[in-house]
Amino acid sequence: MDRENSKIFSKTDKMKMLYEAKAEDVVYSAADADEDDLEAQDRSLEADKRQLHEIMKKE
Repeated sequence: MDRENSKIFSKTDKMKMLYEAKAEDVVYSAADADEDDLEAQDRSLEADKRQLHEIMKKE
């Protein structure tokens, strides 16, 4: 790892990155959603919970 470019992110920085990354993924339309879209949304929410848990556990 390059020490000059490495940075330890705060919990707030990590949360901002998580929300920014999520916002960039897709545009969601409930009117156009099918069963696969709803399942993908549920999986995404569960993944976000796991990611947040990992962030909190590390701090």
